[in-house]
Amino acid sequence: MSVAKVIEITATSPGSFEDAIRKGLARAHKTIDGIRGAWISEQKVELAEDGTIKHFRVDMKLTFLLEDD
Repeated sequence: MSVAKVIEITATSPGSFEDAIRKGLARAHKTIDGIRGAWISEQKVELAEDGTIKHFRVDMKLTFLLEDD
């Protein structure tokens, strides 16, 4: 029997939403084994004072399998 857990993470990038997703997943893989999927729950941008996009931000829910004892 498999048991999974879901956690939420937030990642940012000055380049794009896709880059923020890739960076967030790469960082999560350093400390979490068995990640099976990601659901992007929100996408937001942070604007600079001149109105240009400063950062792209994504909120993700990651699903990973819990290890057996």
